[in-house]
Amino acid sequence: MMPWDGVVEFVAVAQTESFTQAASRLGISTAQVSRQVSQLENRLTTKLFYRTTRKVSLTEEGAVYFRHCRQVLDGLEEAERAISSLHRSPQGLIRMTAPVTYGERFVMPIVVNFMEKYPQVEVICELTNKQLDLVDGSYDLAIRLGRLADSSLVAKRLTSRRQYVCASPAYLQQYGVPETLADLNQHHCLIGTNSHWHFDEHGKEKVIKVQGRLQCSSGLTLLDAALRGMGVVQLPGYYVNDAIKQGQLKVLLAPFQQAKEGIWALYPQNRHLSAKVRLLVDMLSAELA
Repeated sequence: MMPWDGVVEFVAVAQTESFTQAASRLGISTAQVSRQVSQLENRLTTKLFYRTTRKVSLTEEGAVYFRHCRQVLDGLEEAERAISSLHRSPQGLIRMTAPVTYGERFVMPIVVNFMEKYPQVEVICELTNKQLDLVDGSYDLAIRLGRLADSSLVAKRLTSRRQYVCASPAYLQQYGVPETLADLNQHHCLIGTNSHWHFDEHGKEKVIKVQGRLQCSSGLTLLDAALRGMGVVQLPGYYVNDAIKQGQLKVLLAPFQQAKEGIWALYPQNRHLSAKVRLLVDMLSAELA
């Protein structure tokens, strides 16, 4: 028979990176959590955590063990919910990640609404423009923008976005208006994480490598630079729509604009989608649309 003593405590410490916070979550003493984890390490003859006075982090062996334990506990949690009641209020932890600006402006307000509706749900969200590994990081959910790389992740389209190429009237007065894609080579471009801009030319995708003095992963920084007349920028509509309406930016190369791109919810294929995550995805889909 597989001994389970210490597994729940171990998972709680791994998720919170703190013995004290794990104890608070489980409603037991910190000493009991520490004792259970130590006994688990002794049973496995493996060190699961690096411990300092300021930080607790998983060892390589601990990270492997955590991934397997998390999947098992998620399965048990889902099984209990299915048996006890189909209408039981969702509860437990959701670990997720989303891009910084889109997450701040659109995703997290919906997540907070979700938490207000379901008070027993906890959320840990990492806002980053890096594409984190959902399996290795034990994330339940990721929000991704635009094109998706081929992967084993399951994707659900939440809504869409459109990219606009824009510049300020002052910039266009000084440097002229680009009429063709080749004209971009003669302009100062404000570049995000990717220096290759995508267009549609005669029904086929056209990729242009652009150049400029400023490259930054922050869309808000690029928007500010464009408004100051520093160059041509390609950004999603939620950055530039207001500036376009107010005449602060002019849309360029509209005949070459691509169709809308997807905004996606992704989750690991080998992880059963829990009821709480499914409900959150449904709320994001309804409100973002």
